[in-house]
Amino acid sequence: MAERRVTVESEVGLHARPAALFVEAASKAAGTVTVAKGDGTPVPAKSILAVMGLDVRNGDEIVINVDGDDAEAVLDRLAEIANAG
Repeated sequence: MAERRVTVESEVGLHARPAALFVEAASKAAGTVTVAKGDGTPVPAKSILAVMGLDVRNGDEIVINVDGDDAEAVLDRLAEIANAG
């Protein structure tokens, strides 16, 4: 399992469009993908309701975990979305 801590730079955090893009990218992963706000409880990153329920805002730290062969590529894409303007 691969893990990455990312400080969200998106002005709107992971709300609306960025959350949808985040979930779409996570859903393409072959294995399990979770995301947590800070050191909170991880939620399924393939669920729009779970991701939006984290209430991630600009400047918050998220922890992304990916289990699968494509873990690093998935982490790269999810971090990119979290930091998109």
